[in-house]
Amino acid sequence: MKARGTVMSRRLASAMAVSDWRSLKAGDRVEILKHAQVLAVGEVEEVSLSGNVLWLVPADLSVPSEAGLFLKSDGVEVRRS
Repeated sequence: MKARGTVMSRRLASAMAVSDWRSLKAGDRVEILKHAQVLAVGEVEEVSLSGNVLWLVPADLSVPSEAGLFLKSDGVEVRRS
């Protein structure tokens, strides 16, 4: 049972929003959300030193998605996927 609790904790942790974007690294797979709607899915290309700007490489270039530049001030949420 202990292992199951650990797995559930990891799953919940990965679904939580990333509050400090500076903790993201290039290559991390993330989802960008606004008003509980997924705007884009992809890999982090870069995060600004301030942690207020994120560049994203879309996971699937054939599916239309929002631009690859996201600002924290726009009210978007980043979640690891």
